Parts: sequence; structure tokens; C-alpha cells
Amino acid sequence: MQGNLDEIDLRSILQLIELGQRTGVLFVETCGIGNTPPGLSYTYRNQWGANTKQLLCKQSYLPDSQFGCWFVFFLNGQIIYASDRGLSLSRLDDYLRHYRVKVRLDETLLTANSSQSIPEYSYLWALLEQNIINLTQARIIIQGLIHETIFDLLNLRQGNFIFKVTPPLAPVLTTWQTTPVAAKIAKQVQNWKLLYPYICSPDQLPMLSDVTRLRVSLPPATTNKLKQWADGKTSLRQLARYLNRDISTVAKAIFPYVQQGWVKLVYTNTIETVATQDSQELNQQQKSKIRIVYIDDANSVGKSVESILNSQGFDAIAIVNPLEALSQTLTLKPDLILCSITMPELDGYEFCAMLRQSKFFRFLPIIFLANQDDFINRTQARMVGATDYLAKPFHENELLMLIKKYLQDNSNYQDINNTGLVDPIKEGVQNNITDIIDFTETDRKRSLIKFVK
Repeated sequence: MQGNLDEIDLRSILQLIELGQRTGVLFVETCGIGNTPPGLSYTYRNQWGANTKQLLCKQSYLPDSQFGCWFVFFLNGQIIYASDRGLSLSRLDDYLRHYRVKVRLDETLLTANSSQSIPEYSYLWALLEQNIINLTQARIIIQGLIHETIFDLLNLRQGNFIFKVTPPLAPVLTTWQTTPVAAKIAKQVQNWKLLYPYICSPDQLPMLSDVTRLRVSLPPATTNKLKQWADGKTSLRQLARYLNRDISTVAKAIFPYVQQGWVKLVYTNTIETVATQDSQELNQQQKSKIRIVYIDDANSVGKSVESILNSQGFDAIAIVNPLEALSQTLTLKPDLILCSITMPELDGYEFCAMLRQSKFFRFLPIIFLANQDDFINRTQARMVGATDYLAKPFHENELLMLIKKYLQDNSNYQDINNTGLVDPIKEGVQNNITDIIDFTETDRKRSLIKFVK
């Protein structure tokens, strides 16, 4: 089973796997749309020890936000484990912080156990064997890992997927019924979307923006707690792990303070950004930057999109007045335009139609960001000359992936993913998984999911 998320949504895919009582792994990836083949994001090299048949995973470097990929492991249609792209210990470390586990085991334990090939899963079992955590804690941690992975997947509307029948991941701690998990997370996703545009991504980092007003308006205990967590270095997702709460609950708790302007959300570690600002500016001066203009009368949305794009090295400019946007866009001459549809005085359709009258903007990528995703809006967008269409609320990865799709031919845009290869989507996804983990007792050769560059 394979395809793309334009054809079928993730919840339906999960239901099909459960109904078929399938055992194997579901791989989902949000890069590789358009002319860039899937699977260029990570390359895993499998190396086996001569005696122990250990599997070592080595990953090539790529900035985190340029792609996304996830794995969900099943046993007879039930979920046993789920992971994001990193296959590292960072998620696990966050969960262990909740239980005040500060012991760091020797990482050779990751490969010492021949039944494990995934660092995160292997390390969890090593902690169990060393009696550092108990079975109940391990189950809660794995459940949290599964829930946050499914949360990300249910937020996706674009990407590729493939399900591969494989021997089960072993040893199995416990299983979770797929439909109840998906239903529970779907409700969290609905609650999460209600917080848009003030809160857009679990990767946003809260930080205090008006400490004086905060102290006047809130009790000292609440102020001190916000100062502890809203430090500009800890993301909403990390807070959820530390507190052992789901991401929508944490976001809902901080929402009133964001709405009041007492807390702001950023996309980069602001402390580290200040410390390295000089070197970053020097690097930016040495190369041309892609300029992206975003027109939206909602100031909070504009600032969020501007923050996302600037953190990725783009020269992003948000314009909130649609009437002024026309003249400013003509002056700025951007490489790509993002535009909201519903705006007062001059809506997105009119704005796009006017720009297309100019020779300079005739073939420039113009992407609509719309409040609704329906056939009528999409058709009208095409009629006025829009290049593409993205419905709000959207995930950061979806926006970056769409921008990347239309900047491939821009000489200023250097994407280390782009190797010049062009594969059909289905063939590209198929090549992402050439071997699957085999945990049978016969000790046959095992290999981790491998990405083909």
C-alpha cells in the first residue's frame, strides 16, 4: 500500500491497516513533492559488526525543518511504536525529565542488544533492563511517543506514504488499538486548530514579551511559573513532554497569555540567535537571499509566517494592508508571494489578478493561503492565475515544502536536497524503503529502513 496524501488521509490509512490486521511499518514523508524525489532527506548506511551483527544508523546532515518523515510500527493492526525522522534520543530525554531520570547509559547499549535496531526503542529497553524505569513508566513514555507522532501525521495534508509488511518490531512491550488512538488524537488536532493563528506549530518557543504587565495582571506564582517555562529556549512540544501532557492541552493553557501579548512565540532559540547574530549576518551578506512577501490583514498570522521563513534564511516581509501591498510588492520585487484570500478592501483574487497584468509578475509563484479548502476556492484561484493553494491552519513543514517546490528553478535558492534527479512519486517512495527490520529468531540479516539518495 502506497500513495500520496492528496488521494487518502492519514486517518483512513490507519483504519485500513487495522482492518487488515497488518504487521509492518508505515513510512510517511513530507518532502519529495514535485520534481524532487522523495527520500533525499536522510541517507541511512547499514553496517553490521563481524561477530555481533549489530546495526548502526548514521544519518547525513540536513536542517530539521526542510522535511519531515515518520514511522509507525504495527502488530496485527495495532500500534506498538512510532518515531519521527531523527531516530535519536532527544525525544526520550525529554520524557525522562518528567520522571527525573538523569542517568545517561553507555550508548554502546544501543547496539549490544541484538533484538534492537532503533536507538530510541533500544535505549528504552536498556533503561528497563537496568531497572532505571519501570514497566508502567515505559508504557507511558511509548504512548506519548506514539501520540505525538500521530498528532503530526493527522495534521498533514500533503506528502507520500508507503506501508511495508515486515516481521514485527521486537520485543513488544504492549500494543495500542489504532482506532481509539486516532480518534483521541483527532480531537486534539481539532482543539489545536482553534488556537490558530496565535499558535501555529508545536515547535514554537514561548518567551515573555511584557514582563511588567504580566506582574501587574497575574499572581506572583503564575508569573514565576511562566518565567520558568517561557524562556525562549523550550518549545511547546518539549513542555508537553516535560509535563506529561498532550500538546493541545499545553497550548490551550498558554493561549490566553499569547492572546494578551504577554507571551510571544518564536521559531528559533532566541538566546542562541543573539549570541551568533554577527556570524549569521556575515554569512547572509555573502549570498543572495530569496525574498518572499506575505500579504494578510491578520497581523498575528503575518508575524508567524514571517518568523518561520526568516528562521530558514529567507528574506520574509509581512504586509498587513492589502491596498498598500500592491505598491510595496512592485517595489520589493519578491521571488515568491504568499497571499491570503479573505481580506478587506482588496481580496486575494483581485490582488493576484492585478499582479498578473504586470510583465514582471506574470510567471512569479503566487500561493494562496486560504481559510477553507474547497473546490470553488481552488477553481477561482486558478482562474485568477494563482500558482498553488494551501489551506489554513497549516504545518510549518507544509509551507516550506510548497515554497521549495516553486523555487527549484531560482538560481539564488540552494537546496542541499536537490540532486537533479527526477523520479515518479510512487517509485521514489518505494525506493525509500528497500529493507525492513527483521527480528526473527533465526538471526537472519536485519537492516533498518534505508533512504536512497
